[in-house]
Amino acid sequence: MTQQRMATLNLNDGSAPIELPILSGTMGPDVVDIRALHAKSGLFTYDPGYLSTASNSSKITFIDGDKGVLLYRGYPIEQLATHCDFIDVCHLLMKGELPTPEQKTHFDQAIKSHSMLHEQLVRFYSGFRRDAHPMAVMVGVVGALSAFYHEALDITDPEDREQSAYRLVAKLPTIAAMAYKYNIGQPFIYPQNRLSYAENFLNMMFAVPTEEYVANPVIVRALDRILILHADHEQNASTSTVRLVGSSGANPFACVSSGISCLWGPAHGGANEACLNMLEEIGDVSRIDEYIKRAKDKDSNYRLMGFGHRVYKNFDPRAKLMRETCHEVLNELGLQNDRLFKLALQLEKIALEDDYFISRKLYPNVDFYSGIVQRALGIPTKMFTAIFAMARTVGWVAQWNEMVSDPAYKIGRPRQLYTGTTVRDVPASYSRK
Repeated sequence: MTQQRMATLNLNDGSAPIELPILSGTMGPDVVDIRALHAKSGLFTYDPGYLSTASNSSKITFIDGDKGVLLYRGYPIEQLATHCDFIDVCHLLMKGELPTPEQKTHFDQAIKSHSMLHEQLVRFYSGFRRDAHPMAVMVGVVGALSAFYHEALDITDPEDREQSAYRLVAKLPTIAAMAYKYNIGQPFIYPQNRLSYAENFLNMMFAVPTEEYVANPVIVRALDRILILHADHEQNASTSTVRLVGSSGANPFACVSSGISCLWGPAHGGANEACLNMLEEIGDVSRIDEYIKRAKDKDSNYRLMGFGHRVYKNFDPRAKLMRETCHEVLNELGLQNDRLFKLALQLEKIALEDDYFISRKLYPNVDFYSGIVQRALGIPTKMFTAIFAMARTVGWVAQWNEMVSDPAYKIGRPRQLYTGTTVRDVPASYSRK
């Protein structure tokens, strides 16, 4: 048996050194197991943003930001996006393996059988303002799903967990598309089981009762790739939110609703929306130099959206794939000369050639390209984050199920470094009369 490695912590207060186990995963950095730190020393660790803290162990997704690597269950994202569709990836994330043809047929049918919404839930939409942000609608509607499926909310039952996972993955496209239709005042379009996952969403978004809608295969493939690239991303803010909420025993619909709320933030899922807003602000190719100069000015708070990534210190592997898709879509739709697309492509060219960006590894990230692609597909900016949520739902339910099925899981309870006022007495003048 290999002897376990230990990390030694010396406090310089005369006390004996504290030994803490070092744990190794199959890939990635080792971690120091500090679970016994407080019991041994009375100390907690301080790590705002959890930049150096592993909050859990997981077998689902691996990222090496320095090398630009993203793996789903061990498969490189480049291979999955090239050879698989979104249903393949859903099966992989939820069940651990890519499906056989028979498994895929069964899995696809299981998803499609849950794509419709209860008619009473459909009526919820009329309670929102017409101009409500789609994410606001999705937070409410997804949370409300728990009011309709009492029979499958036992999180200790694997079959209940699977049923809930199927429902969430199946219903998110319907919920998102209906949020869009409600916003623009068009009739809801119900899901069609004859269509693929991506085709079905495009049909629910853009079809109208008065005429047939047939999706362009290039557009379908582009959306499918967007979904694959956003399906999971290790322990990001929204996934950690889903896990934290789920650690209390909350039902999966409430957990995913919390993930949607977190994803809404401009620093997370709203980044591609923020990127398009930035392009609109720049407005024209002739103004790029002005904004590049502002971004380089160390005394300016201005930053270009869609460049660099907190995790990837190399080129974001998803961005490479989305860049290919971006050019495929622009060429297919003849949009190479569109004002905003020309602006985006010129900005991309500068970032890939300018030493300021290269030396700081501020490469265009997946949000930069996915925003451009979605705009080309005719998807309004406010729907970008909703589509991100639709894609990430499978990752959330896979991560949630992994956590809940772990017999060792505990409710999340972060500690704090208190910096407020010490103990004091209420003045006598505030005494009750």
